[in-house]
This record gives sequence, structure tokens and C-alpha cells, in this order.
Amino acid sequence: MTAPKKLFIKTYGCQMNVYDSERMAEALGASGYIPTDTAEDADMVLLNTCHIREKASEKLYSDLGRLRALKAEKPGLKVGVAGCVAQAEGAEILRRAPVVDLVVGPQSYHRLPEMVAAGGRQIDTEFPAEDKFTLLPERKALRGPAAFLTVQEGCDKFCAFCVVPYTRGSEVSRPVARLLDEARGLVAQGVRDITLLGQNVNAYHGAGPDGPWGLARLIRELAKIDGLARIRYMTSHPNDMEDDLISAHGDLPALMPYLHLPVQSGSDRILKAMNRKHTAADYLRLIDRIRAVRPDILLSSDFIVGFPGETDADFNATLDLIRAVGYGQAYSFKYSARPGTPAAEKPPVPSEIADARLHQLQALITTQQRAVQEAMVGREVHVLYEKPGRMPGQMVGKSDHLHAVHVADPNGRIGQLARVRVLASSSNSLAAEPLFGIG
Repeated sequence: MTAPKKLFIKTYGCQMNVYDSERMAEALGASGYIPTDTAEDADMVLLNTCHIREKASEKLYSDLGRLRALKAEKPGLKVGVAGCVAQAEGAEILRRAPVVDLVVGPQSYHRLPEMVAAGGRQIDTEFPAEDKFTLLPERKALRGPAAFLTVQEGCDKFCAFCVVPYTRGSEVSRPVARLLDEARGLVAQGVRDITLLGQNVNAYHGAGPDGPWGLARLIRELAKIDGLARIRYMTSHPNDMEDDLISAHGDLPALMPYLHLPVQSGSDRILKAMNRKHTAADYLRLIDRIRAVRPDILLSSDFIVGFPGETDADFNATLDLIRAVGYGQAYSFKYSARPGTPAAEKPPVPSEIADARLHQLQALITTQQRAVQEAMVGREVHVLYEKPGRMPGQMVGKSDHLHAVHVADPNGRIGQLARVRVLASSSNSLAAEPLFGIG
């Protein structure tokens, strides 16, 4: 009997890449590959890249340099590059890195098995006409009670700093029936918490039995699945938060009180330069509407500092918006030009100024995050246990508000939705004690 081949996948960046890596592993599993935890043990290494974060290409080539030495020791090792950097720089990757055997874009990874079987150096960065999701095997390899489910890909917004429309293509929404089938399959395998993913997830407009469905209607149908306790979605655009989706936060218990709603800047001048098509006042009014239906919702956002042309006044407007909203969490980055985007042609803010602004913004966000977490102390919350903790008798999971919670519960089990009391807050997590199980 032939020994199974081993596959190691390194995933960079966003949650959608985590989902894509799982699906690539399943596709290659049909060709005899089983997962392994180290590149040194692998017969094939896949680097699933993200082009959003700073220095994405540099990180890729640094990892490829380390793999070159490994391949010298194991000549039969196959090395592949997938994801958004592969889409943007496919031919350049093959030219610059002879260690690479396969380059595949995010819309073509369903073709990995045939690319591997073909041998030689392969590249596929096309936007194929067929739906990759219909050609992938049924999802089987799950790691716990929480799972991602991609419902939408691509973006039509063309923000001046963003490469997503070029690497993921225009907005495409998966049909309702296929999503419901996949969600039911996940729940049948023990999943209780599903996060719906999309580059612009609240622009979802999938084909339903009676015409296009929006995200709110999809969520309402998912909430009817017996055993599915929690639903979340990300990442959203403020301009696509429609009335029915806002209402769903108020009347669907399964829709968790957490919303990641990127604003990027609090300056109208910078928002216009970013091509965001909303103002700071628009965003704040939207936050008020959301909190009116779900007062306890935890808000998260993305911020870019040092965008070309940003002045001290622009930056201070961003700080003012952050103070006005009060975030429980946020992701912040110093602007980094992406080749081919409109903003890349503009002169950047001096690095030392951008660094100082980023430090100041992150300090404010950290203060808000700690205040939100401290306010949880003494409260009763629900935690879905996802894995054992580092300490004996400890379980770790997520609260309704997506806080990581460590619970001293020797009787806890993975997949249990437990009611706990928060005892303490640390920098990035909460500590709690169990009250009683609810499921």
C-alpha cells in the first residue's frame, strides 16, 4: 500500500484565507494528501498568501528562501503559492523563485489536484467561468465547533488603497441553496458557530428560490437550522448595511452581538480620497441605528493611518471618531502602497510621522478595548468551548462578543455552550468560572 503524501499549508492574513486553506486541503485530500504540522515533514508545501497586509511579497519571498534549503534536502518536495499575492504576481513568482512548482490564484484552487498531477511548473491565475465551490469535495475535515463559510467573494467598491478588486475580482455571491446545504453539513458534523465570510459580505445577493436574497434573509434562514447556535459575518462595508440587516441584529438571538465595520478614517477629506463614498457623519449615524436595536453590540473596525495627504487635522478627526464610537476591538495599520492601486501613485506621509500616529491611535484603541473588557467582569456570558486550555481542567472558547475566555471547568467538553461568570480581564482575554451548562 502506498504511503500517503503529506501536505503543509501556511496561511497568511484574513479569515477567508483560513477557509480557502481548508478547502485546498480537502481538494488535495482527494489526491491522497494528508495534513502535517511542519514543512520539514511535508511532501508538498502551500503558502496561501494575503496581499492586504504590509510587506506581503517580502514575507512570501523570505519563506520561499527557507524552503529552497529544505527542497535541496528533499528534491521531491513540491512548493506551491496560492492566494492574492499569487494572483497579483504569478509570473513574477515563477521567474524570481525557481523553488516554486505551482502558482494558483484564489479563484482557481479547485484545480490544484490536476495541476499537481500534470507535473512540471504550473500557473493558473485566471478567473474561470465555472463556480469553484461546486467542483470542490464535500467538507469533512473540521477542527472544532466553530467554522467559516464563504458566502461572497470579490469587491466592486475600488477603494483607492485596496487590491481586492484586482486579486479577487468583482463581487460574486454563492447561491442560497448551496450555502444552506453546506451549513447543514457543518452542523451535522458538530459545528455550532458559523462566521459568514466575504470581502464585502453585506453586499451578498445570492440566487434564491424566488429571486436574489440579501444577507439578512440568508441569516434568517440559517438561524432556523437546528443546532446552529451562533451566526456572525465579516467583513462589511458601511454603505451596504441595509435596514433589514440592522433589524436582524435586534430580533435574531443567533446573530451574535459583534460587528466588524471598517471605517478606515474619520476625516471626510481622506475618506473621499480613499473613494469610500461615505462621510464620518454617515458612519456615526449608522452606528447609532445599530446600537438602537442592539445596545450591547461590540464594534470593531479597521483604520489606516498615514494615507497620502493625511494632515494632523485629518488624523485628529480619526481620533475624534474613535472616541465617539468606543470600540471593543480594532485593527490599525500604517498605509502601505499596493502596486496598481490609485493611491500608490501619490506621495506618502513621512514614515516617522505615520509611525507616531499609529502608536497614538493604537494606544487609544487599547484603552477602549480594556475598558470594554473590564466592564465584562462580574457579568454572566455564554462561552462556546473550542479547545482545552493550557492549565489542567481549563477550557477555552469565545463569548457572544467574540472575547477569548479561559474557564476553569474540569467537566467542560469541546462544543459545549456554557454559561459562565467573568472573574477577571487580561490584555487579550477574560477569565471565568462556570455556572451551568446550557447545551
